[in-house]
Amino acid sequence: MTTHTAVLRYSAFSRDPEGGNPAGVVLDAAGLDEAAMLGIAAELGYSETAFLTAPPEGLGGEPGRAFTVRYFSPKAEVPFCGHATVATAVALGERMGPGELVFATRAGTVPVSVTAEEGLLRATLTSVEPHIEEIGAADLAEALAALDWPEADLDPAFPPRIAYAGARHLVLGAATRARLADLAYDFARLEALMRRLDLTTVQLVHRAGPAEFHVRDPFPVGGVVEDPATGAAAAAFGAYARELGLVPGEAVLTLHQGGDMGRPGVLTVELRAGDPRVRVGGAGVRIP
Repeated sequence: MTTHTAVLRYSAFSRDPEGGNPAGVVLDAAGLDEAAMLGIAAELGYSETAFLTAPPEGLGGEPGRAFTVRYFSPKAEVPFCGHATVATAVALGERMGPGELVFATRAGTVPVSVTAEEGLLRATLTSVEPHIEEIGAADLAEALAALDWPEADLDPAFPPRIAYAGARHLVLGAATRARLADLAYDFARLEALMRRLDLTTVQLVHRAGPAEFHVRDPFPVGGVVEDPATGAAAAAFGAYARELGLVPGEAVLTLHQGGDMGRPGVLTVELRAGDPRVRVGGAGVRIP
């Protein structure tokens, strides 16, 4: 790397280093400024790298298990990243053992629970409070044009919305699995729209069953064509699906992502009655 900083590599939402979404993790970023963090993220080339420093006063959590976390794509800082959060929590769990962690992020406070499961560690984050908003007709038309998706390819059961659970994502439902599998979009055109709408990814969804979904996430604003497993988008989708009545208010959803890229991963989304926040969990493993 460009510095002597130790950069760990973990894959989130998979038990296999070849699956899921790889993230960089810097457990001690105290000596790094923003330019150095961005440089490390760019050189590593993963969709995000997480950088840990001391927690702010009053964050709470167990002493030694609370941190400030910043996330950088190869192009820019992002307010929150789910897969890098899972990767970071697994890296910490390997060093400190399973238990509760608390992360102060730009999006808000994110608790994470690390558990041991069949010889591997699993991390479950709890999102900040989510919200959903409409997307204008002209912006939707531009998104579909950039994706080269005819409007008839949308699933009418999934109204297009912008969903937030730490970062903003445009949710679009694909009427068929074949539509979802055929992803070839105009990178610059979609990036321009996403920058204007402050979107982190576009969450493309196909329903495979009552609680089972296939998802893909174009990520041109991060400098990569597609994100293999997107925890922040999974949280946003959980909030979206609950608010629109597509799933019960208390549910466990399974999201399959990355298979179309050759990096299959599984994200578990938990909705709890009486709690607007969304929990997103998955396995994590170190990349040798």
